[in-house]
Formats: sequence, C-alpha cells, structure tokens
Amino acid sequence: MVNVVDEKVNQVVEVGKGVPDPPGFELPLLLFAGFRSIIDRLHAELAEQGHPDVRPAYGFAMQAVGRDGATASEIGRRLGVSKQAAGKTVDKLEQLGYVERVDDPADARRKIVRLTARGVDSLRRSAMIFEKLRREWVGALGADRVRALEADLRAMAPSDGFRLDVASWFGA
Repeated sequence: MVNVVDEKVNQVVEVGKGVPDPPGFELPLLLFAGFRSIIDRLHAELAEQGHPDVRPAYGFAMQAVGRDGATASEIGRRLGVSKQAAGKTVDKLEQLGYVERVDDPADARRKIVRLTARGVDSLRRSAMIFEKLRREWVGALGADRVRALEADLRAMAPSDGFRLDVASWFGA
C-alpha cells in the first residue's frame, strides 16, 4: 500500500482510493529508486565476483571506451562530461587495472584508452548480472509489463542521447 498526503483534505490516503493520481514528484523518485535498486544489486554481485572497486561511473566510462578504445575527449563527449572529468575517471580505472593507455597509431600526440582483460571481464559479468536482474523483474511483474515499461521509457527518453553526469546535479 502506498500512502500520500491528499492536499485537498490534508490527510493521508491510500493511492488509488480517493486520489486519482499520485503527486508529480513521485514519478522521478520511483524511476530513480528502480534504477538504484538495479545498480546497487549489480555492484554487490560484481564485488562478490572479483570486482569490488567498480563503481557506477566506472561502468559507464568503460562502456564509453568501447571495444575499439577512445581518447579522453571522446569518452568525455560520450558521457556528457569534460575531458578533464573523463581523464580523472580514466586515471582511476588505469590504477585499478581496468583500462590502459596506448599510443594512437594515427597520431603520436594522442593516447587511446583501451579496456584490459579485467575491464572486459567486468563488463561481461555486468551484462550477465543485468540479464539476471531483468529476469527477476519479469518474474515479479510479468514479461508483457516489463516490455511495455521499457517501450514507454524509450518513448520518453531523449532521442538525441542522454547525459550520465548525475554528479553535476549535486554540485560535484
């Protein structure tokens, strides 16, 4: 049962009984809570599987590196952050053994960031864990509802991509 305060009568009521819709602020909170529940479970399982240092930002950065590698500027663009912010994340990933910097064969002045075997392993394990977590949602909600939710979120998400720099929301 979900309760909210009905502003018209100033009392707590059960959603769906006397309140046609929950307040507007609840939708983004529920979306974020769902996101956090998946990401937190992912990282707990990754830690158990030998990747205790991987944080959500690192996973996004490794995805931005991609199979063929990328420069810090490209990683920053893909993530919607500055080259400097991307560089700091790459530094940490390099210290942890998830990426390496190599000379760009096309331009000796540039470095290409590439995933190491450890980085590839963490992404492979992440993909398997995400599949497991999605199956859990399907088990709880049903396949049709999960597919409909995914379709609805795709329809509402920006078509020109989205930014992953949530730290900027909090002044970080």
